[in-house]
Amino acid sequence: MPHMKKNSSEKRPKLDWRFVQRFCRILKILFPSWSNQSVRMFMTLLGVALSVQLVIYQVGLIPSQFYEVLSEKNYGKFKNLVLFAVMLILINSTLKSLDQYISSLLYVSWRKSLTEELHSTYFKGRVYYTLNVLCKDIDNPDQRISQDVERLCKQISTMASRLLISPFTVTYYTYQCFNSAGWIGFVSIFGYFVAGTIVNKILIGPIVSMLVEQEKLEGDFRFKHMQIRVNAESAAFYRAGQVEHMRTDRRLQMLLSTQRSLMNKELWLYIGVNTFDYLGSILSYIVIAIPIFAGDYDGLTPGELSALVSKNAFVCIYLINCFTQLIDLSTTVSDVAGYTHRIGELREVMADIAKKQCDQDQYDPLSKDEPYSDRELQSVPGDTAFVLDGLSYKSPVSVELLVKDLTLKISQGTHMLVVGNTGTGKTSLLRILNGLWEPCSGSVEMTTCFGPRGVLFLPQKPYLTDGTLREQVIYPLKDVYPSSGSIDDERILKYLELVGLSNLLTRIGGLDTKVDWNWDDVLSPGEMQRLCFARLFYLQPKYAVLDEATSALTEEAEGQLYEACKQLGMTLISLGHRSTLEKYHDIMLRLCGGGQWELTELKEA
Repeated sequence: MPHMKKNSSEKRPKLDWRFVQRFCRILKILFPSWSNQSVRMFMTLLGVALSVQLVIYQVGLIPSQFYEVLSEKNYGKFKNLVLFAVMLILINSTLKSLDQYISSLLYVSWRKSLTEELHSTYFKGRVYYTLNVLCKDIDNPDQRISQDVERLCKQISTMASRLLISPFTVTYYTYQCFNSAGWIGFVSIFGYFVAGTIVNKILIGPIVSMLVEQEKLEGDFRFKHMQIRVNAESAAFYRAGQVEHMRTDRRLQMLLSTQRSLMNKELWLYIGVNTFDYLGSILSYIVIAIPIFAGDYDGLTPGELSALVSKNAFVCIYLINCFTQLIDLSTTVSDVAGYTHRIGELREVMADIAKKQCDQDQYDPLSKDEPYSDRELQSVPGDTAFVLDGLSYKSPVSVELLVKDLTLKISQGTHMLVVGNTGTGKTSLLRILNGLWEPCSGSVEMTTCFGPRGVLFLPQKPYLTDGTLREQVIYPLKDVYPSSGSIDDERILKYLELVGLSNLLTRIGGLDTKVDWNWDDVLSPGEMQRLCFARLFYLQPKYAVLDEATSALTEEAEGQLYEACKQLGMTLISLGHRSTLEKYHDIMLRLCGGGQWELTELKEA
């Protein structure tokens, strides 16, 4: 355990070179090419920001012009200057609003690009399964994709215009400051900025890693509430309100404790930022006073001196303001660094998982997660689904073999029943057949494809996606297959009646009626299993792998569904505990535990 802590501390996120590398990779996603829309919006934002600075410069000079006009008591110039000032203010407000609007559009565009890029890897093959079930290196991948991406893009969009314009404003006002206050003023302001940058870099360091920890605990707290929402009925049957209250509060306390620690560290950063902000205003007057006390402006009248002081004050104060704005970005940069590390780490882990699975799939061309391509449908052999040769496997979190040296051929027309006590590896065998787990030794050759004309798995826990009743029945097809219109509707209605769910159509209002509920909440476990069988009948694969798919149904209903599968020409590979299942199968594979197994033929009913 100490070794693990050491590793975790070594990988603690910081504002370092790894952050720069991860941030640059993210920028390549946000700006994939020079012709990309984000690049055009970014250049437009640059133009608007430059225009804002030009207007601000003119607005900043207006007070000095008012001093001069009022000292001369020139009413005509005063009236023209007021109209000019109002026009500049209107232009400035319009340009600033346009700046905020373009920044918001960039945020939406960036979030779309980054999220879609993460989705392309997350849903590639079995990456989403490995990441959520088998991989313990990444916490809360859902939060990183949905929430951290949103916050990162928001933060970058808010600081984009300031970062864009900073090189131009700093260069121009440095030149003006040098002309008005000499090299001493310029060096004083620049040294002030360097000192502020060093102090803020020191203060930001511990904040980045703590921000990452806070986001992890935030995800854990949200996951706990999601767990209760999904399993509310089961928890209610246990009357588990108090214990869930205690455990949820425990996660809340861990989150709030980390947030308080983060706030304590941010306090010193805020003190540093605000101190430099207010010291900057005093420094500007010190810089202005240098040429005045040196006697450079002794020949000017009081009115001319006031106008000059106003102009020089604006130049120096604005230069200091440019530097303090960069220092003020410290808190934003710490947030960006934290989110960048979380998203960058997710991308790296997903890329490693995808690469490993791609290397494995090179030896198993039919194990790819593209279920219904024409090439695969044309290459399906007629009589075999799986060939197991000397197969040994175990759980990824255990060292003990569940099954050792299993040799078996699963052929069309030979129905197989897999039985055994809990924990002997029945469902694990299906994970091996599906390619979700890797065997310890031996080989699994799958000589068919997934879906229609191939093999379809019905997992032990029914899965109902969001969408209409039609989308539940045709899942996982994207569109109606192989026909459409009234003929397809007749097939769906026929299979809903076959599984005993005719009343479901009346309850919902139609196959394509939009629903705003969670299907798991409105259907009973038995209804969910029946609906999954309607899905199975609609797709009509050659091989149906059923993992206790009728456990919530009566033996009579179970028999009707199994007979229907056979009448539709499916070869059954079933997992179950009921002895009544034996009459629907030809052979039985019994997993005995400790790696032992036995294969027997079943007598005809």
